[in-house]
This record gives sequence, C-alpha cells and structure tokens, in this order.
Amino acid sequence: MFKNVYPREKYLSKIRPFYYSDIIKVITGIRRCGKSFILKAIMNEMFSEGIPKTQVIYIPLDRRGYKHIKTAGELEEKIESMLGDEENYYLFIDEVQNVFGFESVIHAYAEEGYSIFLTGSNSYLLSDEISTKLTGRYLNFETFTLDFSEYLDMKRFFEKGINQDMYLEFEEYILNGGFPKALEFNDVHTRQTYTRGIISEIFEKDVKTRKRISNVPVYERVQTFLLNNYSAPFSLNNLLKCLEKEGYKTKATTVRGYIEDLKKAKIVYECNRFDLKSKKAVKRDQKYYLSDLAIYYAMNIDNRLSFGPSLENIVYLYLASHDYQISIGKIGKLECDFIIRNKSGDYAYIQVAYTLQGEDIKATERIKEREYRPFREIRDGYPRYIITLDKFRDQQEGVHHINAIDLFLGKEKI
Repeated sequence: MFKNVYPREKYLSKIRPFYYSDIIKVITGIRRCGKSFILKAIMNEMFSEGIPKTQVIYIPLDRRGYKHIKTAGELEEKIESMLGDEENYYLFIDEVQNVFGFESVIHAYAEEGYSIFLTGSNSYLLSDEISTKLTGRYLNFETFTLDFSEYLDMKRFFEKGINQDMYLEFEEYILNGGFPKALEFNDVHTRQTYTRGIISEIFEKDVKTRKRISNVPVYERVQTFLLNNYSAPFSLNNLLKCLEKEGYKTKATTVRGYIEDLKKAKIVYECNRFDLKSKKAVKRDQKYYLSDLAIYYAMNIDNRLSFGPSLENIVYLYLASHDYQISIGKIGKLECDFIIRNKSGDYAYIQVAYTLQGEDIKATERIKEREYRPFREIRDGYPRYIITLDKFRDQQEGVHHINAIDLFLGKEKI
C-alpha cells in the first residue's frame, strides 16, 4: 500500500468501472496535477480488494531506476522482467510519453488482456498516431488540479488548518492554486516559486524538447499575453499588433503554433464561441482559461486579486472537470459567459459575476441589467444561472442565482 495518498474520488469514480477491463485507461493533465497519485490510489484500492502485489506492475518513468527507458524495446524488456507466473496482470505506467513508440508495446499487452493504466502530461499522448493504433481500445480521463472542495479535503487529510471563513479560504485558494504538492509549503511565496518551477519544467519537457521553438522570445511573449489575459476575449490580430509594436517579427501561423503548444501542454484551455441564432461555432474571439490560477499569480509580480476573471476561470474549470461541453454564448450582439451541455444533451446558460451589488442602488441596477439582459434573448426552456460570490440570492426572471462557493462545495448543483 502507498502511504499518504489522498484519494481523489472525483476521478476515481470515473475510472473505477474500468479497473478490471482490458480497455486502456489514459489519464492526462498538466504536469504535477496529481496523476501519479491517482495511479497510486487505484493500486491501493486494488490491494484492499485482495489483488496480490505480484499481479501489479508499476513503472514510473520519471523516477530513478526507470529514467533510462526511452524506447519501445526497453519498455517491453522492463515489463517482461517484472512478470511472473500469474494469469492476470495490472500494468501501471507513469509518464508514458517519455518512451518513443510506446503505443505498439501497450497495444500488444492490451491484446493479451492486461488491464493497463497510463498517465501523460500532455495531449501529444493523444496524437493521430496513438488514436490510429489504439482506436476503440482506450479511454481518456482528463485530470485537473485540485478544485476548491478537493483543496479543502486535502488540507483536512494532511491535518492542515482551515479558516472558518470560507470566503477568506477561497481567496487563499485563488492565490495558492490547486497543485497538490503546493499544499506542503506554508507560505505563498514558496508556493509561487514551486509553481514557476512547474512552468519551466513544462517548457523544457513538453514544449521545447517535442517541438523546436524557432523564436523563444516570441514564444515567451505569446505565453505571457495569454496568461495575462485569461478569461478575456482573444484576438489574434491584437496579439500580432502587440508583438509588432514591441519589435517582434513573426507570422500568424507561428503564433498559432505557439498557442497550440500551450494548449497541448495543458497550460491553457481554449473555449470557442457558439452563436445561438445561427447554431454554429464561431472561430474567433475565443477565450483562454488557465489550467490553474496559481500560474498567473506565480508569473506576475502583482498579487492583487481580480475576482471577476478569476471566478470565471474557476467556474470554467469546474464545468470542464464535470464533463460539460462548454462554449461562450453569442446571442446577437449580446454575450452569455457559458453555454453548457451535459452528457444527456441538455443545455444550460450561465453568467458569472463577482457580485450583483454595486456601490449604490443605481450601480446595482446597472450590474443586474447587464447580467440578466442576455437571458431575455433566449427563447428555449433550458435553465439559466447567475453564479456570484454574493451571500444573498437575487432570484428573478426565472434565473437561478447560485453562490459560487456553495456550488464548488457541492451544496448547489447546475
């Protein structure tokens, strides 16, 4: 049994039905979001259910004793050296993208009926090549950093103090982020140093070594631009103009490529627009959301909280981690922060605001008008929600007003 492993039930519950299946389980997500510990939690469950340790093969490719395994042949040789006379085996490989051509080896063992679990830090793992070779044989489980509920649970698990005021605790969560190991450190500056190290590691291992960056200064400027403009409408033309003003010469195709690299490394997620009137996706003015807000605060000197964009980003991650399909809503000239669709195909509409309360009555009326107005243009009967940090609800016009913290803690549902 692995000790001190916080079981992330949010993900274990999704993977559990496939523990003993020969369908390959692929767990992806940004580096250091806790994928390795999910593997360990699965193994712990198996051991507690009576699976002998002799049937479990665990190969952490980024650990001492395994880092030399770089080719498919070396991987197969290592697996064979760990096999005995058991009939069934459970194969766990951590950071499998470190092995070139691993697909053929994994496919062969899956054909023999092994239950296989893989982790990888980026979507190179789900390239066209692996999709072709493992068609119909694998499931991808996208993993995110700790959400607010997990953040609190993990603090309890490791007997860390929790502020009785959930709003102050939520502010700390925004600054600290949800990288699990960051909870080991007691001050925000140390946590930010740790997070900066993660970003450097991602650049070196997931970007630089897998794709030649022709112009590192431009790449870094594109990265900074996206990080500083999270939750805001994105314009490629504006970014190109910004680069030109600063003296960087580059092409739109190069910049698009760098954005794709940031997406593949799971640093940012792209959310496209959906026009309700035309019922079509709009491939412009999309938004980018950070995989963890600590990335922004670690990479910037200014630690002042920007609650509006931060709350919108956290709501996006909440929705994504609960398997909703998410778009930005365009309703004529108006905007709805999110149009979401669940697994049953049902839609819902969401506005996100820090608060509906202004400094006086007129300011409050303006804010409410801004947030409610897009909903009036929606003619179907799907539910509509406003998510804020207000303690008191403002239920009107058939719109459900939800407190964000209650939503994140499971006290409210969409």
